[in-house]
Amino acid sequence: MRAVTLRSHGGPEVLTLEELPSPTAGPGQVRVRVAAVAMNHLDVWVRKGLPHLKLEYPFLLGADVAGTVDQVGAGVVGVDEGDEIVVNPGHSCGRCRECLSGRDNLCRHYRLMGEDISGGYAEQIVVPAQNVVPRPKSVTVEQAAAVPVTFLTAWQMLTRKAPVKPGDDVLVIAAGSGVGVAAVQIAKLHGARVIATASSDEKLERARALGADEVINHKSQDLVAEVKRLTGKRGVDIIFEHVGAEVWPKLILAAARGGRIVTCGATSGFDARTDLRHVFFRQLEILGSTMGSKGDLYPILEHVGAGRLKPVVDKIMPLTRAEAAHRLLEGRGIFGKIVLTP
Repeated sequence: MRAVTLRSHGGPEVLTLEELPSPTAGPGQVRVRVAAVAMNHLDVWVRKGLPHLKLEYPFLLGADVAGTVDQVGAGVVGVDEGDEIVVNPGHSCGRCRECLSGRDNLCRHYRLMGEDISGGYAEQIVVPAQNVVPRPKSVTVEQAAAVPVTFLTAWQMLTRKAPVKPGDDVLVIAAGSGVGVAAVQIAKLHGARVIATASSDEKLERARALGADEVINHKSQDLVAEVKRLTGKRGVDIIFEHVGAEVWPKLILAAARGGRIVTCGATSGFDARTDLRHVFFRQLEILGSTMGSKGDLYPILEHVGAGRLKPVVDKIMPLTRAEAAHRLLEGRGIFGKIVLTP
């Protein structure tokens, strides 16, 4: 099979198209013929190198996969060859307290495809049978591939960590990103008023089209002043955050008394300054979140299949152009997802 491999860290040029042996499904596993693999900023970070990474080479990037089951391993029930599926990218032990309580993303052995174990930059991959979910018939493979990482992440943040209720003011930072696109829609689905930020007026208009009620251009406008203006000086109830050090001090000030800030990333840096006086005096809650449970992908795909949530695909490119796709993603001119097709 053809695959785009990583054998060393560096720029996009380290990605190499190779011929690798086709994998074989073992007991409890299925083999998936990949039809689409969506990119995340995680692909860029892993390619460049992260301190905790201990990769086995050749390594394959790509957490988000949709395709067709073409081989079923021994002992697998409920999954058949020919099933059109979406892959849940989180792998866990399946037997610890957290896994059996439906909180598998808290498993000590939790691993993410494309970060800790090889992912979907290939024509075929092998995954545990428990990690495949039927693809809704109304959803294309490219749209389906654009769902798992970002929608699972945003779903946990806004329905479990900082549950949104009707009437809440929710500030979504960097709404043009994959996770921001998901957050705007999930917050609206649960009855919130959404204030979206982005770096360009074009991205803000697209955020409005997804349901954002108010928008802030964080390049040309004062974030805190605009939030205060839009909320009658009160601040927002929930802040959906994944940017980190660059905006963090402003977010502390933009939250309402008793507000919640939920974060899943730090793309601009992790060493963020926090004025604790605001945290305790205004009784703020700061919540961390990573991915979501396997079970949450089912209701998400039901909403996607019904058209209530819409994955946004900005570009579809062949896997052979993965290097060019990485350069586009790093340029941050994308709204939504880049999807690669083998």
